[in-house]
Amino acid sequence: MNPRRTRGYTLIEIMLAMAILTIVIGAIYSTWIGIVKASKVGMNAAVVAQRQRTAMHILQEALAGTQLFVANPNYYSFAPETESKTTLSFAASLPDDFPRSGRYSGWPMRRVTFSLEAGSDGQKQLVLRQSPILMELSDDEKIKPVVLTRDVRLFKLRFWDDQANEYKDEWTETNTLPKMVEITLQLNVAGSGYSSTPQPKLTAVVALPTAGVPPEWEMPQMGGHQ
Repeated sequence: MNPRRTRGYTLIEIMLAMAILTIVIGAIYSTWIGIVKASKVGMNAAVVAQRQRTAMHILQEALAGTQLFVANPNYYSFAPETESKTTLSFAASLPDDFPRSGRYSGWPMRRVTFSLEAGSDGQKQLVLRQSPILMELSDDEKIKPVVLTRDVRLFKLRFWDDQANEYKDEWTETNTLPKMVEITLQLNVAGSGYSSTPQPKLTAVVALPTAGVPPEWEMPQMGGHQ
């Protein structure tokens, strides 16, 4: 009997096998790239969400300590600006863990100003400046404010109007306080401006602690009780 012949692979079969292997490797690589990208997007979204919550917490904490002495409107005015740029400035008694409290040790009563400004990269950022009551902003505060968060897509303020029984976009009565302030903050996830994916909006309502201390309560009482 003739020895059994071993049949080899043809060139076409080898090329077909290589093509299939290439397709399989390409599919695995594409899947891996997709997983990496999805993981990166998820991590970015988590980081942005944390920055958004932190900025909102600082805003709420400051508003919760709002103080208004009617006899001193120049120092204690509640002054929001929502037309040309969104800015909120007011006097507040701030806790020890508030940003830069170490710099202002012994001065819990400070004027804080939150502003939406353009950063060095052109993107909007929410910044915080502060100074003790009766003192002007330092040059350092003016030039290097606390950047609460970058890539801000939306920063909106609304103020509760008792007479209209609704929120309004402006508050012009700077010597009085609204009962409530509604804050809406939204960031971009990808960090590439308005073309990037937006983070879900975060909205909070803060009830202000006082309607303003009347002038007669601010002046010391002379003599005994009548």
